[in-house]
Amino acid sequence: MDDIIINFLEKPELENPIFIEGLPGVGNVGKLAAEHLIDEIDAILFAEIYSIYLPPQVLVDEDGVARLVNNQIYYRKNVGSEGKDVIILTGDYQGMTPQGQYQMTDRYLKMSKEMGVSMIFSLGGYGQGQMVDRPRVLGAVTGAELIQEAEERGVVFDQDHPASGIVGASGLLLGLGKSVYDMDGICLMGETSGYFVDPAAAREVLEVLALYIGLEDLDYEALDEKADEVEALASRVLELEMGSMGKDVKKEDLNYIG
Repeated sequence: MDDIIINFLEKPELENPIFIEGLPGVGNVGKLAAEHLIDEIDAILFAEIYSIYLPPQVLVDEDGVARLVNNQIYYRKNVGSEGKDVIILTGDYQGMTPQGQYQMTDRYLKMSKEMGVSMIFSLGGYGQGQMVDRPRVLGAVTGAELIQEAEERGVVFDQDHPASGIVGASGLLLGLGKSVYDMDGICLMGETSGYFVDPAAAREVLEVLALYIGLEDLDYEALDEKADEVEALASRVLELEMGSMGKDVKKEDLNYIG
């Protein structure tokens, strides 16, 4: 088989669409945000990506039916008050190797360029290594001219974060997108502990993205319900750890929970 196969279910005609990436990562923040957006705007699946750079496995559903791991690309026309066309990438995994990350990201960008994309939003989580009560949305952009608009939408540009750069598809989409394909881009990173899947951070990221595309009436109920479930789990873990280590243990000290 080819290294990367894109199976097009259809090839939509879009007008200057924006490209939104939400693949699995820290706290699954980007994936949760992208999947929630897909559900809320009834986005349409138009391409499936299979690759030797993804893990060599199938996923098995509750009925015992297996499917090969893959990533998916959706679209929706005339979204929000801005009437923007959007393309949304999500899926099961990112590339397993540096070569795979580059090759798959390049393929996403090449396809996006052919479809008229000039602006990229990559969504992800920024792991703080401790519990986060109210996540901020940290940002990185491909040009200084994008900073003011992002700050007006609540994005924080902290000179200390992300200190080690942005690893994986969220970073490469900006780097390759600007350097090779002349696309502008912004990475929106929700602060997260990194211990659990983090719907609360995903909501913060999605609220910022919604401002860019004019989705004033986006419903976050499903994310809020997931956030309550995760909070309950985190509280239970905290109780167990405090019980085993002593009552003086603080929530911030539990930075080793994986």
